[in-house]
Amino acid sequence: MKENEIITKWKRGLSKNQLATMYRRQYNQEIKIIRSSVRYRHDGRYISNYEALAYVERVIYRYLKERKNK
Repeated sequence: MKENEIITKWKRGLSKNQLATMYRRQYNQEIKIIRSSVRYRHDGRYISNYEALAYVERVIYRYLKERKNK
């Protein structure tokens, strides 16, 4: 999920926790696909909901900071 997607979904009314859950699921699914190859089976690392929430909060706060400075 890209930063723009996170911001638009947040503006629509989704909470940070819901966004973090969605981000975690999508990220871990991508890692699972990468690990399905024998060559890359030890690459990547799954993230927890707490780590996903930290990423989502960082994106939202960066957006709010940029909007405030304009």
